[in-house]
Amino acid sequence: MKKLKLIFTILVLTTTIAACQTIKEKTNSIVKKENQELSRFLGKSLNDLQASLGKPDEDFKNAIGNLIFVYNSKKYGIPCERRFEINAELIVIGFVSNGCF
Repeated sequence: MKKLKLIFTILVLTTTIAACQTIKEKTNSIVKKENQELSRFLGKSLNDLQASLGKPDEDFKNAIGNLIFVYNSKKYGIPCERRFEINAELIVIGFVSNGCF
């Protein structure tokens, strides 16, 4: 009986670990795709960004004087925030994506 419990426990743990690895791989793939999509705006003008994504939900200047555009959305009830940093020449120089998939 103890052998049966041990085998069952090992089987459950192995299945759980394999499932977690699959989820991690899928999440990494989604994040990579999101970053590739947003990186196409790097080096582009502010007008190109707005032509594709529309007017931002927020905009403000950061501590060094660059403009930050914030786009918020929700998918399956999960909030997604994309921030783009635009320099003084109105060129996109960076982005951050949180919760987006």
